Amino acid sequence: MNGADPDPRRYEHLSRIRLDDPEAVHRAAAARPPHPGPLSGRQNLIVAADHPARGALAVGEQPLAMADRHGLLDRLQEALANPAVDGVLASPDIMDDLLLLGALDGKLLFGSMNRGGLAGAVNEADDRFTGHTAAALQKLGATGGKMLTRICLGDPATPAFLEATAKAIDSLAERRLVAMVEPFISEWDHGRLRNILSTEAVIRSAAIASGLGSTSAYTWLKLPVVPEMERVMAATTMPTVLLGGDPTGSPQETYSLWEAALRLPGVQGLTVGRTLLYPKTDSVSEAVAAAASLLDSGTPPETAPAPAPAPQTRSEQEVSN
Repeated sequence: MNGADPDPRRYEHLSRIRLDDPEAVHRAAAARPPHPGPLSGRQNLIVAADHPARGALAVGEQPLAMADRHGLLDRLQEALANPAVDGVLASPDIMDDLLLLGALDGKLLFGSMNRGGLAGAVNEADDRFTGHTAAALQKLGATGGKMLTRICLGDPATPAFLEATAKAIDSLAERRLVAMVEPFISEWDHGRLRNILSTEAVIRSAAIASGLGSTSAYTWLKLPVVPEMERVMAATTMPTVLLGGDPTGSPQETYSLWEAALRLPGVQGLTVGRTLLYPKTDSVSEAVAAAASLLDSGTPPETAPAPAPAPQTRSEQEVSN
């Protein structure tokens, strides 16, 4: 994101539209050319941007990097302009902005459903559904909804939260929408909720998440890259996307880990946020192109519309969405 300082009024029209014509969001969604849909044999690259909705604004050592909404929209539009980017995972506010900007034509849309477990809150494990509903996602013409699923055996809120997650999966399945479940085995550690990133913990989380809801027909998993990913992928038959997390180490190390995991059966692609939107080189286009080069793109469907131009060891907070 180099170059001259951008116009500080470049997104002023979004505020004006929201004030004068709020139904413009739904018109933009209805008029949007859809993505032809995920297919086996063709991995997908999805950019994630739902972190701010639960107060997770940090990238690396910058505690408020994602707080600049204008800068975030700049980075998202740059990423989405690459035809290799299949879609976006976003909270309702960001999704609406991108729809109004015309940045989601021909893209997969995944809405973020539960953002109530605010980063650092005493009730973080009680991650309530405060974002997209299944009905709202159906109205938008979305592909599905994503839910962060912390499984904390030492927190009494966990059973009720898992029940709410199961109901959300059912609500999506009733509408034939994908439920992208992002599970972690978590624990409280000196007042902070910590995700356990051992191979065994990720396997256990996948097993629990796969069994939520009255049907798994529309369930996908979103899992971190950990050692022995072949064991993780042997633990489920669900289509699985790999999550990226906060960029640490060198880009080459990160991409090498992703590349190895992407070759495993059942891996449908990458769902990555900060690593692509706030790369160490600060070139979003280069980071997106590097990630896209790792995917098995297969043979694109002839009917696919043209998009509009426009770790082995990581800390728990680095992968928490």
